Amino acid sequence: MLQSYLDRDMSLAVEKWMVSQPVAVGVNDTIKQAALKLNSLDWDCVPVVGELGNPVGILTSKILLKAMLNEAEEEPILHYMSKEDFYIIRLGDSILDLHKLPYTYFFVIDGKHKLVGVLTQLGILKGISQYLEDLNHSFHTAEIVETILDSAYEGVAVVDKNGIIVEFNKAYSRFTGVEKKDAIGRPVQEVIENTNLHQTVKTGLPERGEIQYIQGQPMVVHRIPLWRDGELVGAIGMLIFEGVTELYQIYDRFREKTQQISSGQKQTEGLPNKLPRTLSLEQIIGQSEEIMKLKRMTRKVAKTDATVMITGESGTGKEMFAKSIHDLSEYRDGPFISVNCGAIPEQLFESELFGYEEGAFTGTKKGGKPGKLELAEGGTLFLDEIGEMPLVMQTKLLRVLQEKEFERLGSIRKQPLKTRIVTATNRNLKEMVADGVFREDLYYRINVIELSIPPLRERKKDIPLLISHYLTSICTKYQIPKKEVTAAALEVLISYSWYGNIRELVNMIEKLVILTEGKTIDLHHLPNYMKKREFTNVLASPIHRVREEENAKEKEVIQMILEESGGNKSLAAKRLGIHRTTLYQKLKKYGL
Repeated sequence: MLQSYLDRDMSLAVEKWMVSQPVAVGVNDTIKQAALKLNSLDWDCVPVVGELGNPVGILTSKILLKAMLNEAEEEPILHYMSKEDFYIIRLGDSILDLHKLPYTYFFVIDGKHKLVGVLTQLGILKGISQYLEDLNHSFHTAEIVETILDSAYEGVAVVDKNGIIVEFNKAYSRFTGVEKKDAIGRPVQEVIENTNLHQTVKTGLPERGEIQYIQGQPMVVHRIPLWRDGELVGAIGMLIFEGVTELYQIYDRFREKTQQISSGQKQTEGLPNKLPRTLSLEQIIGQSEEIMKLKRMTRKVAKTDATVMITGESGTGKEMFAKSIHDLSEYRDGPFISVNCGAIPEQLFESELFGYEEGAFTGTKKGGKPGKLELAEGGTLFLDEIGEMPLVMQTKLLRVLQEKEFERLGSIRKQPLKTRIVTATNRNLKEMVADGVFREDLYYRINVIELSIPPLRERKKDIPLLISHYLTSICTKYQIPKKEVTAAALEVLISYSWYGNIRELVNMIEKLVILTEGKTIDLHHLPNYMKKREFTNVLASPIHRVREEENAKEKEVIQMILEESGGNKSLAAKRLGIHRTTLYQKLKKYGL
């Protein structure tokens, strides 16, 4: 049994699953040379190495496409390569330690820091799939499977050879809204919209990077067949939540440039006329149950004309959800106009919202001025901090919402309301209604659907994702080499209450990036008010808990065999299937 543990550890080594001797380009090669090399590969990136063969950057197909659009074919790679989205690892590292890291590519180095391999998330998934197969007859398989699948940020579904779902992790459940217990045992096509996984178990052909529409949103999916002793026994489907919007933006730029070149000729064939606009929703970072539920609600309400009120503390991202509703609605081709009701003086509120005709009052512009309602025609008007709106304006807004029409100040001409109204507040409007400072009828008119965004301290699972994202973006913004956060500092950041929510977190990360010397942000770099207590760091992650359980089980097995062998270490080593020297090392490790 102990030997099986050791064998499984070897099967998880990076060396077993990486692509050896990968094709790479040098920093002085040109964009054109890199594109030719990438075209010959089966994957969509190529490592960039220095003169000593050490990895220094990465070129992806998206980066190359952007460079081509900028007509930079003969420029050196150095000006375009990215220093992000890859992580340097060693041959002996375990893929179990990597599967949760927010990187797409892993560059493997040897003892001299030379690039010897490339590992992708797909390779990690294949390795973990094989690992699960090897654990099939182990008594603790279920616990390991649940730990791996449910700690994954991506949605993972596993089907048997008949296309019946046998595993369905929490991430997939959060996104689709289908509970795991309701998914397992059902045909996959009844649970997952537009899936092709039931065909994968028939053809045995893997599909990587396919576009699948779920709830109207384009997703990148991988479909991987599972083989056992030459027989196709099932398939794994992996749902990537992010990744298509940037490609749409590149296509948009390419189409615009093509149209300029063709001087009004027919649009380039093969490119869609209108690409999905889900940028805002994809930019909302978080995989917590609360955020996934809000995203599902956003997709549903965006398809209707129902009035939506977004509630939540300051800095939680209310405007991001409002923009998402706009982008996913029938009003998406119109403008998105945002109004902060707390920033407009009371005496100017009516003219700002409704506009005015020339001569309506002293100081008017020639020809008058359109108001926000008029400017947002065909689109969405976002009234932020609506709790700050004066009572007089509340009455007038209510009439507009009821009659579906409005007029400029000084005008006798009614204009139809062709605008969607979305509101937001960080105040308790129910209490304001009870206090007589907010109209009850307006409250019920704007609050048909409420999206309540929880504060950051109530969804701590999202904090590491947010920190990782903003570390990268802020370092890029200031052209600073990528910084890292130690485990001790990260635990303090996760445990902090963040009363300013995401806005406060972004400000803190920006301050730490600018003021911290070196590339590591540690505990002593954090302000004293955040460090309320000392934290242990390493044993907090699920992977380390799994290792602790493995070590405890290994110790228990050794004790049992030793007792059965009467304390004879040579006999115990033989029964355990390991060398006697290895047994002595284990005895010392566990204090036996």
